[in-house]
Amino acid sequence: MKKLFAISVLLAVCVVPAFAADFRVGVVNTERILRESVPALNAEKKIEKEFAERDQEIKDMMKQSKSLQADLEKEAGQSDADHRSKERELANINVNLQRLQREFREDLNLRKNEELSQVLSQADKAIQAIAKGEKYDLILQEAVYRNPNIDITEKVLEYLNEDKASFEQEK
Repeated sequence: MKKLFAISVLLAVCVVPAFAADFRVGVVNTERILRESVPALNAEKKIEKEFAERDQEIKDMMKQSKSLQADLEKEAGQSDADHRSKERELANINVNLQRLQREFREDLNLRKNEELSQVLSQADKAIQAIAKGEKYDLILQEAVYRNPNIDITEKVLEYLNEDKASFEQEK
């Protein structure tokens, strides 16, 4: 039994390094791809442009609310009916403002997720092309530790930034 175990260990010690010499691994920092790639930056600009009008509407409503609040504090001595009317108007504006802000956040998060999933899809295609072209056996996208020697994030960024036109045609 001990002989069999010793032979197994000896065989593993001899075979694994031979196999590992031909095994090529790469690591990609997905967060960096989503932060620095041209498709990700374009998606961010697209979303900003798409939501700019709604953002401005919310900002205008906030100014209106602050202005009405200042008027209420300044004119504390006015008649009860006028004061209650302005308080109701302020309460209505604040309720609408909170609703608009909540809807804005939900819609914005939804759109960001849609756009980022498209960027990740493009990144996956780029990673696959690099893996096939450079004969990688394994590419990991999330790792606790990455040795800079096997980090191919820069290659993926270059691929995405150069091949942006081909990705646009695929859509």
